[in-house]
Parts: sequence; C-alpha cells; structure tokens
Amino acid sequence: MSFIWSLIVGGILGWLASLIVGKDVPGGIIGNIIAGFIGAWIGSSLLGSWGPEMGGFYILPALIGAIVLIFIVSLILKAMRST
Repeated sequence: MSFIWSLIVGGILGWLASLIVGKDVPGGIIGNIIAGFIGAWIGSSLLGSWGPEMGGFYILPALIGAIVLIFIVSLILKAMRST
C-alpha cells in the first residue's frame, strides 16, 4: 500500500510542479509520477530532508526539485526542437 501511496504523491508533486512552471510534462500521468520521483531525489539531495513528509517524500524539497527538473527538461526539449 505504501508503494501506491508513493505513486499518488509523486504524481501530484509532478503535476503541481508542471502547473507552477507552466510547462506540461511529456508522458502525461506517467511523466508526472516520474517527475515527482526524480524531483524528490533532486530536492532531497540539494536541500536535505525538511518540511512535512507524505508518502515517503518530504514535500517542499521534492516540489522544488520537480520544478527544477521540469524547467531543465523544458529547456532541453526547446533546444532540441529549434535545431
């Protein structure tokens, strides 16, 4: 059950990050879940473990990490389209 909860929280974090950045994550729901998981890893690596925890993720560092990830991915995709 905790794995399913982690998938839900990861998807919500990825979705919120895409709303904040204003860019859609490629891959829809699966892309949001992946962005949430990778964002949580990036955020906890850069910012540590602080703030409220839900589904095994510290929400604030995970959200900030997902925002950074989506921003970087959108820049890379934009550069690839222009070449």
